[in-house]
Amino acid sequence: MVATAFLPELWTEILVPVCAVVGIAFSLFQWFIVSRVKLTTDLGASSSGGANNGKNSYGDYLIEEEEGVNDQSVVAKCAEIQTAISEGATSFLFTEYKYVGVFMVFFAAIIFVFLGSVEGFSTENKPCTYDKDRTCKPALATAAFSTVSFVLGAVTSVLSGFLGMKIATYANARTTLEARKGVGKAFIVAFRSGAVMGFLLAASGLLVLYITINVFKIYYGDDWEGLFEAITGYGLGGSSMALFGRVGGGIYTKAADVGADLVGKIERNIPEDDPRNPAVIADNVGDNVGDIAGMGSDLFGSYAESSCAALVVASISSFGINHDFTAMCYPLLVSSMGILVCLITTLFATDFFEIKAVKEIEPALKNQLIISTVIMTVGIAIVSWVGLPSSFTIFNFGAQKVVKNWQLFLCVCVGLWAGLIIGFVTEYYTSNAYSPVQDVADSCRTGAATNVIFGLALGYKSVIIPIFAIAISIFVSFSFAAMYGVAVAALGMLSTIATGLAIDAYGPISDNAGGIAEMAGMSHRIRERTDALDAAGNTTAAIGKGFAIGSAALVSLALFGAFVSRAGIHTVDVLTPKVIIGLLVGAMLPYWFSAMTMKSVGSAALKMVEEVRRQFNTIPGLMEGTAKPDYATCVKISTDASIKEMIPPGCLVMLTPLIVGFFFGVETLSGVLAGSLVSGVQIAISASNTGGAWDNAKKYIEAGVSEHAKSLGPKGSEPHKAAVIGDTIGDPLKDTSGPSLNILIKLMAVESLVFAPFFATHGGILFKYL
Repeated sequence: MVATAFLPELWTEILVPVCAVVGIAFSLFQWFIVSRVKLTTDLGASSSGGANNGKNSYGDYLIEEEEGVNDQSVVAKCAEIQTAISEGATSFLFTEYKYVGVFMVFFAAIIFVFLGSVEGFSTENKPCTYDKDRTCKPALATAAFSTVSFVLGAVTSVLSGFLGMKIATYANARTTLEARKGVGKAFIVAFRSGAVMGFLLAASGLLVLYITINVFKIYYGDDWEGLFEAITGYGLGGSSMALFGRVGGGIYTKAADVGADLVGKIERNIPEDDPRNPAVIADNVGDNVGDIAGMGSDLFGSYAESSCAALVVASISSFGINHDFTAMCYPLLVSSMGILVCLITTLFATDFFEIKAVKEIEPALKNQLIISTVIMTVGIAIVSWVGLPSSFTIFNFGAQKVVKNWQLFLCVCVGLWAGLIIGFVTEYYTSNAYSPVQDVADSCRTGAATNVIFGLALGYKSVIIPIFAIAISIFVSFSFAAMYGVAVAALGMLSTIATGLAIDAYGPISDNAGGIAEMAGMSHRIRERTDALDAAGNTTAAIGKGFAIGSAALVSLALFGAFVSRAGIHTVDVLTPKVIIGLLVGAMLPYWFSAMTMKSVGSAALKMVEEVRRQFNTIPGLMEGTAKPDYATCVKISTDASIKEMIPPGCLVMLTPLIVGFFFGVETLSGVLAGSLVSGVQIAISASNTGGAWDNAKKYIEAGVSEHAKSLGPKGSEPHKAAVIGDTIGDPLKDTSGPSLNILIKLMAVESLVFAPFFATHGGILFKYL
């Protein structure tokens, strides 16, 4: 007789939603504190956020010893710029979501038709796949509920991105104003705002998934195999929206960034975020729609998919067979514990310790990762002890493998600590505090070409340790608990997602704050403070991308295992022609996808450069600052280009599994998934780290803190211009192609899993007739 979990089912039913609600409440509390920084200049005015109506509560609140700047005019200017950025970001996302909404309806119909056709749209119950003595709900029910969960995942993903963007645009000007009181105050506003997004996303993703499982359970009853098959649609919905958010947002932000930098910095020799630059508003809007909305949807997708992969495997293991609800909900309990751990961790940055100097910013952010990982290790031990039986069986490609609860604890921990290792390796290769980036900066002495060579070499080298970390975590977790172990290892890496997102969202908020300070004409000292926040944010953004890519590798492998199980494949033999051709094509796909996204950024940037040049050449008084540029045209160029250009890469990713599965069958598709995973992870890590290193090499020269940096500067020097060119080349690598690739490998795997019954029944039509 297999033992049951120590934690009663009733307690599980209460704990998971309570933890999710606590996370949402904590995010709202952080938002309330941020909202106390007022953006009003008189009794009647209010900020674009609409939440700050009322008196201008300056008094002592925003007193600063700034020379020659009238307090009220600065605040008014900040509020005006914030409104422009917020309106631009909202307008773009609404346009993007119109197109994505059409796709969502179309793809939902495909899911229903394809999965319903598996049993010929029969409404009769059928024998279960893994236990022929029992009857399960019809395929038509799985089709209907998969469609519903797909829509739920898509809507939650869209909301995650949109709310993150609204919070970031609400906080950027407030961070600028707080920078007048000191770097510590500005840091806390930016970090609290990031925490709002992190906790809101982690908690809402958990709550929606938990409610969906319980609602579906009303219909499915004891048919947990069918129930959790239907839940996989949730992960597919989350990731498909993330793909369009990442690609569309990435093209938008980098087209504006490249256009603003090439003409503004190199040709016109004006500072970054100078209000005379016509692309400056589009550039700041891009930070929010790409780095915030895109990253939010991306990490939500990873969380949803790792949960779905674990639940699918668990449903055909002893947890599902014995209907042990607490053990079944182990992935959700891990996520619930993660919210509580991240809550405690956040207090270390906002309440327990105070930032007093610039040099304390980066350590404070790094400590967030370390503290959350250490506390989470204890949390996982508690969850594994109370939420799992002492011994149980896990489905392992047709057999049941006996596993102990301590082994599953180690699976989650190995993912958690691998995430930390990847984070620190990423930081080492992208932070200008260490020699790799300083070497890249030094190479700028001899021009842009050597800068590019050094940057590419750094990116390739930075792949080594993360790949070993991922490989070791796969080996350990698979040895202990087969594919379920890999799925919970991915969940371990994502268990501190609230903290990860908080430090990730902090970066673009700080970047925007610096831009607003420049555009509002604030003193050089304020800009130095926001630049210090931004430099630390650049590194944390690179760490966030490292986490996203590492977790994507584990998630897609777990989804691959679930797909192979559902499709009825016992072994994937790489020596068979069907599989080897799949491997080759799969390994090529990340290159094809990267080519599409890079060229899209290049085409959009070309239009942006031409428009910025046109305005500088034709608007009298623009360079002198006596005339205002036409920001709206640049915003429109970025919007139109990104909407148009996001469709082909999106179609490539979404259609590949359908075409391969239908025409060539599940074996070839398994080869495609394996190939795309192996090559996609490598390209994604190297692209993200190369771009991050070039960006921080430029900032290293601009900051001029050390003697070495001063010898390369100042701004406008030949080494600085070479660094700007490297940064411009790296922009689409680190913010468009690199981050989008992790969605490619996850999305193809989860899509294959959802459609596995259809491919197993009707797929491989070419080989059937050859």
